[in-house]
Amino acid sequence: MREGACKLLAACSQRDQALEASKSLLTCNARIMAYMSELQRMKEAQVMQRVARRSSDAGPMDDRSPCKGKVAISGMFTEKNSGKLHRCAVFCLLQLGGEIFDTDMVMVDRTLTDICFDNTIVFNEACPGFELRVELYSCCSEEDYSAGSTPRKLASKLSSSLGRSAGKKMRAALEPGACSPTSNGGGATILLPVPSAPGPKYHLLAHTTLNVSHVQDSFRTHDLTITGNEECSYWLPLYGGVCCRLAAQPQCMTQQMMSGCLRVKLGGEPQGWTNVYGVLKGTNLFCYHQKEDMEANVEPVLTIGINKETRIRAAEKDPHSKAQNICITNQYGGEEVTHTLAADSREETQRWMEAFWQQFYDMSQWRQCCDDLMKIELPSPRKPAIVTPKQGSLYHEMGECVQTPFYTFTEAVAEFEALDCHKIKPSDFAFQLYTVIYTTLQKFRVSEFFLFSFERN
Repeated sequence: MREGACKLLAACSQRDQALEASKSLLTCNARIMAYMSELQRMKEAQVMQRVARRSSDAGPMDDRSPCKGKVAISGMFTEKNSGKLHRCAVFCLLQLGGEIFDTDMVMVDRTLTDICFDNTIVFNEACPGFELRVELYSCCSEEDYSAGSTPRKLASKLSSSLGRSAGKKMRAALEPGACSPTSNGGGATILLPVPSAPGPKYHLLAHTTLNVSHVQDSFRTHDLTITGNEECSYWLPLYGGVCCRLAAQPQCMTQQMMSGCLRVKLGGEPQGWTNVYGVLKGTNLFCYHQKEDMEANVEPVLTIGINKETRIRAAEKDPHSKAQNICITNQYGGEEVTHTLAADSREETQRWMEAFWQQFYDMSQWRQCCDDLMKIELPSPRKPAIVTPKQGSLYHEMGECVQTPFYTFTEAVAEFEALDCHKIKPSDFAFQLYTVIYTTLQKFRVSEFFLFSFERN
């Protein structure tokens, strides 16, 4: 991917093309570094676990770990002073663990005071100890970025003016060779160091780091650390803050953490026990008459609150029995209310108690994220690139491809499912699979450059 971005950047002849290609290259490099860092962190964690297990001094280890969840950031915008400045291209890069996303590029000039990013970005595998790094990159767009193809153009002119023999040698000297950063010489791709490519360069303008304490079900302003100064070509006079909505949905709030048959005591009668199907989800224990009622979204017969203030204990049913009851106590309007539950066996009671303790642990780690279920809207699809009239370049052909209405994958899936894998030899199956994918790429109006790359690989 990085090699392709370098080649695309070198082929760009227009300013907007080069800015988008450079943005893609920076994002790709950031993802590579994030993946390598995450892999190193996982290896170190495995070594530490083995050392802790071998240590004779280690006491009992608590294997309890908090649940993961979704973290979404949306509505980002920052403000700048209006005044005389260069026209710049700006975008945000967001990293949480090994996941990296970028926003759309925004062109900023002296008339624009609010820099808005409309993207909604969702991280699906966040831990409560997450650190979301937000980086704002800027690049001056008033420079000439057509220099990416200058060596090639110069070589062509020299080749025609100096003659075939001398021009051929000059062209070979100016073309990227096997040791060039944009070529791997036919061998394996080298991830580091980052290859240098001609064209525009983005620079880090400002950054901040957000964590679980910044999560709030509304917009909030966070301080930015500004880098650079007024002498930099990419400089923008920011006010020093970024406003956004940072929401989180822990799995303990959206998924069933425990379910099963229970008996609940209703009223003060000794025989007032009712069989229910209990579901622990979010801040409630829902009690249904039967499992089918839960699947049919029928209102539960009883809802018991499970929050940070709830007290739960296991009590002996009677002195002559080993079975245990589960007592759940909550405060309702200043009055203490206790619900008594019973499982079918002591082992089942232990499973429910463990589920309750895990729920309390998750709530303590995710803190205010478990007070109420926050709403997270799905990310909106990226807007198609705005392309100028055709000028014969590869980038413009790609732009026309984006503007053309896409086909869905339904046809490709149908063709794939029609293949009888049991009656086809492996070589024939690979050929038919290649045919299906190749046809799908053609239906998506993919440019001949990518079709050629796919056919070659």
